Amino acid sequence: MIYIKELRSGLNIFKALGSGIRIEILELLTKYDSLNLNEIAEKLGLTNGAVTMHIKKLEESGLIDITTAVGKHGIQKICYLNEDLLTVELRSKGPENVYEVEIKVGHYCDYHAEPTCGLATKDSIIGEFDNPRYFADPQRINAEIVWLAKGFLEYRIPNYLKANHRLTELQFIMELSSEAPSYANVYPSDIVFSINGVELGVWTSPGDFGGEKGANNPVWWPPHLNQFGLLKLLRINENGTFIDGCLISETKISDIPLAEHADIKFMIGVSETGQVGGLTIYGSNFGNYKQDLVARVLYDVESR
Repeated sequence: MIYIKELRSGLNIFKALGSGIRIEILELLTKYDSLNLNEIAEKLGLTNGAVTMHIKKLEESGLIDITTAVGKHGIQKICYLNEDLLTVELRSKGPENVYEVEIKVGHYCDYHAEPTCGLATKDSIIGEFDNPRYFADPQRINAEIVWLAKGFLEYRIPNYLKANHRLTELQFIMELSSEAPSYANVYPSDIVFSINGVELGVWTSPGDFGGEKGANNPVWWPPHLNQFGLLKLLRINENGTFIDGCLISETKISDIPLAEHADIKFMIGVSETGQVGGLTIYGSNFGNYKQDLVARVLYDVESR
């Protein structure tokens, strides 16, 4: 399910739906489950170039997803629906109170890392590649990129809520990818999230992206390594847990134990089952997005 709480947040989806051709593409994917670009173009009687433009808008909106596969004529892009249900909330309760913190990706409070693994500041590698001991190095707090094949990273989010504040939503914005030796644009990895020990759900990273320099990467970063990730928005509220508006689990904000004045512990890691393809998290001086790990806490103020 794609859940849109505020109308403006769904603008990209509304624009994507404002085309008869893109509606036809969605109808085809509903009927056939998945199609490659050539098949969609043939069924619609359009050129590949025209279809590519529409597919890009649908992918950017989150309505469809794309994977690559090796076919008879080389690499093919396979399109399929991202979710089966779209829900729009037209009337909200009004503006909520919120505070936001940005945390360096190396400023984790706990970890477990297995090779291939490592971390780096904007100036240099910390220690050496594939040596988990350096995850405890004091310089780690300045790290702008962290990667591991197996394991997890846990971050402490400050809890500024008062006795008359009711937590309504948590949001985390981060640039993520898988972790392959060197890089691999197709390299799925099941990445799991939890808060205060409660698992929120799993998102599958499609790959560990390279071959094109990340917009913010320092000049010394080797071109044969991964370069950038995907910017993901994780939201937990009374309706469930969502990635980019798509429901990934029924875990609600009320399911998370949070004592007054206790920290909010956010864990991101590689699932121990399923597709174990590692994890890379990018800070403001790596990847394509000029930001670190962003955490937002939304709450209501209750009258006494």
